[in-house]
Amino acid sequence: MKVLLAQPRGFCAGVTRAIAIVERALAIYGAPIYVRHEIVHNRTVVNSLRERGAVFVDNLAEVPEGATVVFSAHGVPRAVSEEAERRGFRVFDATCPLVTKVHREVARMRAEGRTVLMIGHAGHPEVEGTMGQVDGGIELVENTADVAALPYTNDDSLAYVTQTTISADDSQAVIDALRHRFPFIQEPKRQDICYATTNRQEAVKLLARSGVDIVLVIGSATSSNSNRLREVAEREGARAYLIDTAEHIDPKWFEGVACVGITAGASAPESLVQGVLRYLEANLNAEHAVALEGVEENVVFPLPKGLREEDAD
Repeated sequence: MKVLLAQPRGFCAGVTRAIAIVERALAIYGAPIYVRHEIVHNRTVVNSLRERGAVFVDNLAEVPEGATVVFSAHGVPRAVSEEAERRGFRVFDATCPLVTKVHREVARMRAEGRTVLMIGHAGHPEVEGTMGQVDGGIELVENTADVAALPYTNDDSLAYVTQTTISADDSQAVIDALRHRFPFIQEPKRQDICYATTNRQEAVKLLARSGVDIVLVIGSATSSNSNRLREVAEREGARAYLIDTAEHIDPKWFEGVACVGITAGASAPESLVQGVLRYLEANLNAEHAVALEGVEENVVFPLPKGLREEDAD
């Protein structure tokens, strides 16, 4: 059985930075380090950090006085930041800089008096964090049906932003519907879907078109970008499965399969990819994997002040 690897796959710069923030905080300030929400949506990463002293909480009420707190890569509502400041926590913000860009866009659009329409998925922490940057004047739009149901007219001052990890194709359909219905809607100065999401989705399209019978997407069920990769592969005609680790592989999937494609969500470490490859070689007579050509990413986001190497001296 042939094995093809998508390129790029796995960790993006925002995830790498977020994990490093927790690791450095543990190294410099010691356990426990309290993390508001899962630092990234990957079970293996979260469990590893938990074993080293990270405590993941959903509410700052669970955090004792004087603690060190890290905000997850998805960002937090403004009220959470204000509570942390009021209680005097030592805070390190691991919000992806590309998510922070959307936060600033929302604040600017609201300052201009516009109602903001956010394209994204209800309940996702990034959506909650972004919509929580302002007090009202922002509304979630998940699909074209939601656009049709909006109560606004061309006389209203509107703008839109998008969740950074949604499907580029799905969001484009919603954007097109918004543009059609509200020709004067203000758009972001630059697209909000992050480079890593776009690159991974394009890589999966190429993978699915390369003669694979099935695609394995390595990532957790809570990961938005991993779920979108599975959906993209299926739209391209491939059977696709989302798995956390090699332990979740069902050998029955591979009956009659001559070629399998593999990718990983932006919060899934490369070690999980290598574990899947070892499983396929040991149990399903897979050949050595061949990586497809793709975009080489070299984006790096710096750590915040207080966590850099020189700060430990």
